[in-house]
Amino acid sequence: MLLSFKVGNYKSFKDELNFSMTPAPKQKGLDYSVQTTSVAGKKYRSLSSAVIYGPNASGKTNIIGAMDTMKEIILRGNIKNVNEKSFNQAANTLELIPFKGLQNVPTYFYIKFIENNLLIEYSFSVNLGAFLDRSFSRFIENEELRINEDVVFKRSNKLYIEISNIRKKYLNNRIANNIDSAKEIAKNSLIEDELFLTNGFKNIFAKELVSLITNWFETKFIVIYRSDSIRVLRKFTESEDKKFYVEKTLTDAAQEFGIHSNALGYVVSKDNGPAVLSSIIDDGLVKAVLPAEMYESYGTVRFVNEFPLIIDALLNGGTLVMDEFDASIHPMALMNIINIFHNDEINIHQAQLIFNTHNPIFLNANLFRRDEIKFVERNDMTHISEHYSLSDFKTSGKKGVRKGEDYMKNYFVNQYGAIKDVDFSSILEELLIGEVNTDGK
Repeated sequence: MLLSFKVGNYKSFKDELNFSMTPAPKQKGLDYSVQTTSVAGKKYRSLSSAVIYGPNASGKTNIIGAMDTMKEIILRGNIKNVNEKSFNQAANTLELIPFKGLQNVPTYFYIKFIENNLLIEYSFSVNLGAFLDRSFSRFIENEELRINEDVVFKRSNKLYIEISNIRKKYLNNRIANNIDSAKEIAKNSLIEDELFLTNGFKNIFAKELVSLITNWFETKFIVIYRSDSIRVLRKFTESEDKKFYVEKTLTDAAQEFGIHSNALGYVVSKDNGPAVLSSIIDDGLVKAVLPAEMYESYGTVRFVNEFPLIIDALLNGGTLVMDEFDASIHPMALMNIINIFHNDEINIHQAQLIFNTHNPIFLNANLFRRDEIKFVERNDMTHISEHYSLSDFKTSGKKGVRKGEDYMKNYFVNQYGAIKDVDFSSILEELLIGEVNTDGK
């Protein structure tokens, strides 16, 4: 369960961005969107969903990119570049991250989430040099881990470790009898461009605790930087000789969505490599198995590729974050998916859905709470992005947001910002008039 994500000096976010999934104070209504969990006798509340609005190039995707980048850095345990293809290239080529024009200002990442009855807060700040500075010797300035609000370790120019704040079951064997020597080893083993969490702390003090944290990032923090890039890959290892596996749940959902084929499944190659999503057709006249991308509509294929991620989040209590999750999918299908995340009789594992969009249909007081509606606006002069929620507006005054108001109408009259007038007519007029003058007509 994600409670908060923060980042600073990341692309267009020069200043700190606080993306909160904690309900705003004094917000009432749509209580089914609020999830409650108890940790160490204290209750924590979170939102089950959030939708992000803003014009093109405002920084919406940078929020999702920052989440993905933090996840990737944690999973590899260092701030070195990696030579891998990725739609979010900043996660692999870190000199793309700093805000242009800043010098020696660290990039800061912070996340707060609940997993396995633990409240986990982890943060680190890294000095990556200036934008596109490939020769800079990167280093981690600060790093901190808190469990249930207690400091476990702090790293800066010194290293502080408090073992008493870790449950015994998460500690490595024999560490209790060698704490002082273990701390000394840890201090001497710090490497400037490696995270202490996933290296020294894991190996010396608490492998099980770090595994719990990294497993959450790997399996439950599902960040999709480009939703149109999703290709669901399946591996089938059963020994029986099958060439086609029908997915009943996926087929039922796709038929509800409106597929053309009889069923959906995966065609397995001879070497049992990644399977290919396929349509099976049997109408009495034609029997065939075709790649789904060849036979189904683009919107259907996108839905079919996204739906397993939705199932995964709901089954495991994951946080699904997607860039333009709604593109090419009918609003009625989207509304139903959102309502499932809001339905605590179905969403029993407290899964969350976060996505950005240009579709104004979700600006609806009957669908989202004000604190679930987020905006991103970018200053044309400074090129700095700013993030805020609809709940940040007062309930009175000229720009006040009153209960039951028409959020969509107010958005289009620029009451909330995060919208931009676009007019291509002068550009095209100049082009066309120039063409006329050139032709002499």
